[in-house]
Amino acid sequence: MQIAPDGTHFDLSGPDDGPVVVLIHGLGLNRTVWRWMAPVLAAAGFRVLAHDIWGHGESPAPDTTPDLALLARQILGLLDDLGYPRASLVGFSLGGMIARRFAQDFPTRTEALVILHSPHSRSAQAQAAIWARVEQARHQGPAATVEAALDRWFTSGFRAQNPEIMDLVRGWVMSNDPAVYPSFYAILADGIDEIVAPTPPIACPALIMTGDQDFGNGPEMMAAIAAEIKGSATMVLPGLRHMALAEHPDAVNAPVLAFLNRVYGRGTAQ
Repeated sequence: MQIAPDGTHFDLSGPDDGPVVVLIHGLGLNRTVWRWMAPVLAAAGFRVLAHDIWGHGESPAPDTTPDLALLARQILGLLDDLGYPRASLVGFSLGGMIARRFAQDFPTRTEALVILHSPHSRSAQAQAAIWARVEQARHQGPAATVEAALDRWFTSGFRAQNPEIMDLVRGWVMSNDPAVYPSFYAILADGIDEIVAPTPPIACPALIMTGDQDFGNGPEMMAAIAAEIKGSATMVLPGLRHMALAEHPDAVNAPVLAFLNRVYGRGTAQ
């Protein structure tokens, strides 16, 4: 673990001279959610940077109301501090929103994007539902929403067979500061306006993935994101929900690694 001058906590792994890949976690989680991907990328020769976004894990809460632009600048600060001119970004859920905002704001610093299980514009009904969860978190804290989240994130069979992973993820969410967590939950609800139909459009290579049972961030949202990034690739993971990365790591890691190898011309042997 390392600490940047601004207080951001982060981990670095993989060879010093490898292509830089930034891993951006989702709402209520922290950088250790990448335990299922970071070692694979590092072993393949990538320089892997995983950080705690503001107000999550060990990184301090921001001193202003957070939005996607603020969270994108946090990554820019890390790259500047570490002397990395460009990076590819892998973002999960809220992290995928942050990655898209970074690519919009800092296109010359963005090599490629991998967007995992991330939202696009919602129906009025879906938008009302997520705002209801924001209000629930605001009045009752993270514990009020975590069990329903686990139901959305994992298939029922996996939940039953892996109580230790449920406890792990539940602990991550419940460790969030109840005074801070709702302001980040609100980004998930209204931050879409920052990244839909950007002008100019994102132009870097991109891979967008989701699970066919990810009911909040499913194939239709994946397709909508891909339609706004010319030439992007898509993949739907059968039988998986929101946290496919934890439920079936190989199903996520293999296409992500293949995509990044193509971006950097490294071939499948890496």
